[in-house]
Amino acid sequence: MKIAFTEHSKERMNKYHINPKIIENCLNLPDLKSKTYLNRILYQKKLNGHVLRVIVEESKEIKRIITVYKARRKRYGI
Repeated sequence: MKIAFTEHSKERMNKYHINPKIIENCLNLPDLKSKTYLNRILYQKKLNGHVLRVIVEESKEIKRIITVYKARRKRYGI
């Protein structure tokens, strides 16, 4: 499935120094996946005391990355 990044998600990846390969790994092997508002999907992956959170809009053909960020694992219980 194709992955597309919004300009906002690219800005966030630069801010948090997140490589697209890490995003791809999170989407393929998430530690947690759940639905959010507006039928978006939240993918989470543990990263050295942090959790990578990726918000995605999905269709049959494409996963559109809306935003990404790192947060403290303790805050989200993962």
